[in-house]
Amino acid sequence: QVQLVESGGGLVRPGGSLRLSCAASRSISSTYHMAWYRQAPGKERELVARIFRSGITTYGDPVKGRFTISRDVSKNMVFLQMNSLKPEDAAVYYCNARTIADSVDYWGQGTQVTVSS
Repeated sequence: QVQLVESGGGLVRPGGSLRLSCAASRSISSTYHMAWYRQAPGKERELVARIFRSGITTYGDPVKGRFTISRDVSKNMVFLQMNSLKPEDAAVYYCNARTIADSVDYWGQGTQVTVSS
C-alpha cells in the first residue's frame, strides 16, 4: 500500500502557471503507474495525465499542450506542471497510483486549484 500527499495548489490568474507535487510513501519506479485526476464541483473525476512505468505519458484532451506530467523516481515524486491555466481548470487535483499487477487505485487527499482573476 502506498500513501500519497499532494501539494502546490492555490489561486492563480488565467494564463498563469502552477506546479503540483505528489509525494509517495514508497518506491514508484516499478510497482505503479502514476497519474493526476481532477474533479470540479458537480462534475465527475476525470483523468488529467498519466505516466506509465515505462515513462510514456498520456493526457486528457482539455490539457494537451498545456500540462506536463513528470516524475523523479529517486525521490518517489510525481509532478504536474500546469501552464496557460484557464478558469475551467479549477478543480481539486488528486494524485493517483495504480498497481501494475492488478490495477488497484490509491489516492491522495487532493489539492485545490483555483483559476480566477
